[in-house]
Amino acid sequence: MRASSARAVILPALLLLAVTACGAEPTLDTPAAGGTTVPVVAGKKISLDPDQRRVRASKVEAIAAQVPPAIAADGRLTVGFSGEGSPPLVFPATDDTTLIGVETDIAQLVADVLGLELVPQTSSWENLFLATKSGKYEVVFNNVTVTEERKDTYDFATYRVDQLGWQVPEGSPVKAITKPADIAGLRVSVGSGTNQEKILLDWDKQNRAAGLKPVEIQYYQKYGDVLLALKSGRVQAYFGPNPSIAYNIAVSGGSRIAGTFSGAGPGLQGLIAAMTKKDNGLVKPLNEALNTVVKSGRYKEVLERWGLANEAVPESLINPPGLPRQAS
Repeated sequence: MRASSARAVILPALLLLAVTACGAEPTLDTPAAGGTTVPVVAGKKISLDPDQRRVRASKVEAIAAQVPPAIAADGRLTVGFSGEGSPPLVFPATDDTTLIGVETDIAQLVADVLGLELVPQTSSWENLFLATKSGKYEVVFNNVTVTEERKDTYDFATYRVDQLGWQVPEGSPVKAITKPADIAGLRVSVGSGTNQEKILLDWDKQNRAAGLKPVEIQYYQKYGDVLLALKSGRVQAYFGPNPSIAYNIAVSGGSRIAGTFSGAGPGLQGLIAAMTKKDNGLVKPLNEALNTVVKSGRYKEVLERWGLANEAVPESLINPPGLPRQAS
């Protein structure tokens, strides 16, 4: 099915999903004295050990045969992930070396269907794009939102709904953030170069035009620094990926989600996708591998394992409409 026609069918469903689905948010299981706090989702403990016993899939010969020879030749799929750590997306296991999370699990399923060995590589967020463009990374699974600008350079195969969240301290007077006026005059932290930064800047522009107080934006390289800033009052809110925020609240407490928002803005449900170099021939087998594990139920098992069942998509699309281009 072509991406444009498929989107016409599933977008209303995705928008309904984003508004109505609650999912099972992580809770905390407190073990006996001397134990370690373990994240729990829907009553199931999440293993943080390097031996993940991941959900696996079987090779599909017809799909594996579509992998470009230059990529298939070594029998490996080199996948880029951010090394900064962002549970439950991608983060180090208890050995501080093995990468675990929903993104690594989905990448493993795709590699299985393609009959390739998963080879994880880590870098900074910015270098994920450079390494993919150069061909160093054959694909990236790292909460990357489809945008019209990125589609100029990369191909995308979607696999999750993109939800952003507003995190505020537990006792914050800010009760809800649902529109630009709600952040007027606030000190807000956001990741540099992210889609949420673009949305935040657009909201601030709207506020200024309406005569409201501007937002004071503060940037931090690490989420841990953001959390310290929230705790100390240096910032009043953080705008970032909803999964990471929900996971942190479950594990650490002390804050809450004041609102969620589509990663693509008000007029389009954002979509997270596997990202590969444009026209390298890999996006179609990636797309078919994802649809295979969606149909088999393996995909659902992975999302439920990490508490992200409410971010599921009914099918993977190739290069669907993404976040609109930003005015220069």
